[in-house]
Amino acid sequence: MESKDIILLLHPAIAVLVVFPLIGIIVNRALQVRQRRLQTLATGKSKIPPTVGQEHVQLGQWLTGAVVGIVLIAFANDIINNISDNQVWMKSPFQVIFIGLLFVAAIASLYLLYQAKEKKWRGIFATLTGMALVVLGCQDGVYRKTDQWYISHYYYGLTAALLMIFSLSILRDIYQDKINGWRKVHIILNFIALLLFLGQGITGTRALLEVPLTWQEPYIKILYEQKCDTKSCTIQPSSLLQNH
Repeated sequence: MESKDIILLLHPAIAVLVVFPLIGIIVNRALQVRQRRLQTLATGKSKIPPTVGQEHVQLGQWLTGAVVGIVLIAFANDIINNISDNQVWMKSPFQVIFIGLLFVAAIASLYLLYQAKEKKWRGIFATLTGMALVVLGCQDGVYRKTDQWYISHYYYGLTAALLMIFSLSILRDIYQDKINGWRKVHIILNFIALLLFLGQGITGTRALLEVPLTWQEPYIKILYEQKCDTKSCTIQPSSLLQNH
């Protein structure tokens, strides 16, 4: 495999090694937190240690960073390949600079969101992070499959990332809200995010099959040039040899 292929596989590798294990642990801690709260209300005590709440919060913060990180890696891979293949830096250098600044803005805004304490600033930095992700996702070269948005790996992933950013921004409000309104919002949105992550596992597997590796690209281009489909098209052996 070439370096380009290794970078392409970096996104799913981090998802498998980091993101999905974190999701499993976070769901487990969330169930323990709820069980502990119910036991405490019923009997005044619980065998579940109070540290599960802190662990749930900390792991949730890590998950937000990991999800935004792998989304940025996926965008960077697609956008850089498009810039390289189409020589965008020569045709429109300011566009390349703008895209680079967007990546910096997304990372900086997420970092400041972690540091922000006031509600106003948390809202500002969450909005800036989300806007940067959306604008980057609209750039040429990003693998979106808009015609099939309802089963698109891109739309599932971007929506899940935005929900993670929002959940991080309301974290302090959850503990300050005495009527548990923000807690209910947190539960509903993260349940939706969990469903999206499950969808990510399915759509991500399909995307790996659809996005060709470097050595496969010449053969895929032949299919497009001959306007064939995989069921009825036959490629001449000489064409394969010339592109091998």
